[in-house]
Amino acid sequence: MQALEVCGLVKTYHSVAAVRGISFAVRPGEIFALVGPNGAGKSTTLKMAATILTPTSGSASVFGLDLRRDAARVREIISYLPEEAGAYKALTGRQYLDFMSALACADEGAARRAAAFAQKVCGLEGRLDSKVKSYSKGMTRKLLLARAVMTGPRLAILDEPTSGLDVINAMEIRRMLKGMAAQGMSILLSSHNMLEIESLADRVAIMDHGALLDSGPVAELKARHAAADLEEVFARIVS
Repeated sequence: MQALEVCGLVKTYHSVAAVRGISFAVRPGEIFALVGPNGAGKSTTLKMAATILTPTSGSASVFGLDLRRDAARVREIISYLPEEAGAYKALTGRQYLDFMSALACADEGAARRAAAFAQKVCGLEGRLDSKVKSYSKGMTRKLLLARAVMTGPRLAILDEPTSGLDVINAMEIRRMLKGMAAQGMSILLSSHNMLEIESLADRVAIMDHGALLDSGPVAELKARHAAADLEEVFARIVS
């Protein structure tokens, strides 16, 4: 059973087609990346996978659960981190994680375990009792990523998880993601950073104008397009 299976997925806004009949699958324990220029349809695809947007047509399922018919059950086993997500700035990092775990978990014991796990993986041990408003962008992003994985979702959907981060913080986020995948979590993410995706993703799908143009492991894509790296593959396909 696939972690996510997408078949002929379409999303239109009035007369504009944001996503045009794409199909792909994310395997259990895999990091699968959607890449493409601005307006390619990546974020729209992630939002449909996260049950935030309803597809116009086509089908998609998460571990066998239909995104339309079983949306409530899908939300119990996924997490979603938007590109522009924010945290409550008046809370400390610890208070934020405690609050979010209480919202996400059915009982106090599960909430405590989720918060403790998030505190461990976020890498902010010395700053968890500082207000979020004092955090750098990189620190905030690590806090938000910890929130996204605190309940151990079977599928994490992450939109530009390292957007705007410096090299060190981006490396730490990538380390966190690889660690989660190694423990069995499936990850669907989008990114504009081709070099990052080349080192992070097991497989990549390249989108433009709402269509999926090519997909596969990075090495296979480079060989198919006689390219030295993923940036060159991307430039050749999109241009």
